[in-house]
Amino acid sequence: MAIVKPSLAKGTRDFSPAEMEKRNYIFNTLKSVFRKYGYQEIQTPSFENLQTLTGKYGDEGDKLIFKILNSGDYLSKAPDALLAEKASNSLIPHLSEKALRYDLTVPFARYVVMRQHEISLPFKRFQIQPVWRADRPQRGRYREFYQCDVDVVGSESLLNEAEFILIYHEALRALGLRDFAIKINNRKILSGIAEIIGKPELIFDMTVAIDKLDKIGLDGVNKELLERGFTEADLAILRPIILLEGSTVSKIEQLRSVLAKSETGLRGVAELEEVFAYLNQLDVSGEVYNKYVELDITLARGLNYYTGCIFEVKTNEVSMGSIGGGGRYDDLTGMFGLKGLTGVGVSFGADRIYDVLEELDLYPKHESDNTRLLIVNFDKSIEAFTLPLLNRLRQAGIAVELYPQAVKLKKQMSYADDKRIPYVLLIGEEEVNTGKLSLKNMKSGEQQKLSEQEITVLLSKQRADSAIRTDQ
Repeated sequence: MAIVKPSLAKGTRDFSPAEMEKRNYIFNTLKSVFRKYGYQEIQTPSFENLQTLTGKYGDEGDKLIFKILNSGDYLSKAPDALLAEKASNSLIPHLSEKALRYDLTVPFARYVVMRQHEISLPFKRFQIQPVWRADRPQRGRYREFYQCDVDVVGSESLLNEAEFILIYHEALRALGLRDFAIKINNRKILSGIAEIIGKPELIFDMTVAIDKLDKIGLDGVNKELLERGFTEADLAILRPIILLEGSTVSKIEQLRSVLAKSETGLRGVAELEEVFAYLNQLDVSGEVYNKYVELDITLARGLNYYTGCIFEVKTNEVSMGSIGGGGRYDDLTGMFGLKGLTGVGVSFGADRIYDVLEELDLYPKHESDNTRLLIVNFDKSIEAFTLPLLNRLRQAGIAVELYPQAVKLKKQMSYADDKRIPYVLLIGEEEVNTGKLSLKNMKSGEQQKLSEQEITVLLSKQRADSAIRTDQ
């Protein structure tokens, strides 16, 4: 067999034990917050029927779906005419019936429709799984990456939007972030702005331009709007809206005045007011509303599918794009024949959050889930004593290993250092005879003689203390 040079497929990554510990810290923190708000975890298959995914993401999105070749002689069912023409796009339905999932939203919609008679509405779910996109790999963009979605379907109540603001706040604070903005807007407000200008058909051109305000400035936005079919008179109406300033209450009052002639726009303003009213009742201290929430009229993500409130979260502590976002969508399940089921959901950018915590050095310093104790293996004769001890310590809830071979002590100690194992237990004939075992603290170098019970109590207490620090 020829030797193959090991390599990773482009756009994919390995995760070391240390990296997995950090990733699981993020996922476990998020899951604990989601569950507090009544959300339950589901998982869907890594691949779906190709027809389930195609046509849901637009032409460009469809091109990025990873198709899976049919097993066996996959060319046998392909028409000879198409094979001769080498028409790849036309051949796809004949060569592939499955595809790797592109996101978690469409599989979730499929899940809800298939289980509509089993689930209770409103249905609150969260999902943390990898997705795949045949995109061009580059820094920060991968072909395989994790999405972390939390959604509720079957409820029109804007209480859900208010709770998502609190979920963002609580989760990010639990991860150690202190300076971030939870931005909110409403799709109906953007529609209303396009209406009062008299160009409702250009809403997408308008929002694409104003969404770039942070990057290209007001002059750049004005130039792009003019290129997209707007006039100087339109810009005169838009300018004060784009540059809306003041408190949230002041912005709401200004919007109500500007949008007075747009019924759609006023509905959007009313929805935001209702969200803020819920938030102020839930957030008794007012900290979230006053410190973290920002009404941003230039926020215009996902207008192809969002129909109400829109969210985006950015950290101010690190130069980074958005670390979360989402919004209200009507008719999520309509693509599968179940009409009129409204929903709202948000996502957390797990990979970006990972990088933010790394840069800010916010990961916990303790390793509560790692091996806490290594029992040194001196020789076979001692194993009759150490193997039952190993089992009893594990039964007591302590993560412990016995080095599998009787090799040089230096090698075993290096193993403990490499795995950051805090304690090593050295057991020779004297220890077996006296019952006093030699426990070495690998950090301080201190060594003491303790009984099995004393060792169990010591390590169990440290494990409990570590768990308390994690909860805090």
